[in-house]
Amino acid sequence: MLRARKLSLAGVAVGALALTVSTSVPLAYGHGYTTAPTSRAKHCANGTVQNCGQIQWEPQSTEGPKGFPGSGPADGKLCSAGLSQFAQLDDQRGGAWPTTQLTSGATYTFRWRLTAPHSTTDFKYYITKAGWNQSAPLTRSALELAPFLTVPMNGGRPANDIAHTGRVPNRTGRHMILAVWTINDTANAFYQCSDVRF
Repeated sequence: MLRARKLSLAGVAVGALALTVSTSVPLAYGHGYTTAPTSRAKHCANGTVQNCGQIQWEPQSTEGPKGFPGSGPADGKLCSAGLSQFAQLDDQRGGAWPTTQLTSGATYTFRWRLTAPHSTTDFKYYITKAGWNQSAPLTRSALELAPFLTVPMNGGRPANDIAHTGRVPNRTGRHMILAVWTINDTANAFYQCSDVRF
């Protein structure tokens, strides 16, 4: 009888410990990727691009420090959000990334798929300068640091599928668009790089 009671108490203790551990793990915050123009992460997930490493299974996870361009991921690591497991996203691959065709100066609808929407500060869109170095990993000096489109959310929670319409800058040839989704109540943002051609 005494042995059965000890086993029962041990079971209660293990159950309480398991409950404590499961409730102390932080909840998952926002995650997402751009589908228009298709991001490098999404191309990898689709299998359109091979040899992508881990990002092919989690295109929604390019999460790094917020505050771009003043802070955030280091230059040369913007597409991977500074995460070494996603470093393949920073490789220009000699211009082999597929591009989305855009019309210079025209209106375009940018789209995100959010697998875990979260309280949001804003979405911002940046584009490379004319004459940027297409052979080098993306840096701040290659980008126009004033976003050409900003969509404020003021802490609101976006839908799982969200679209933002705005006018793209006048450009010719191959460029990159960096989309930044800033989370309102964490220290992070999500970074998505898309290759485009005008």
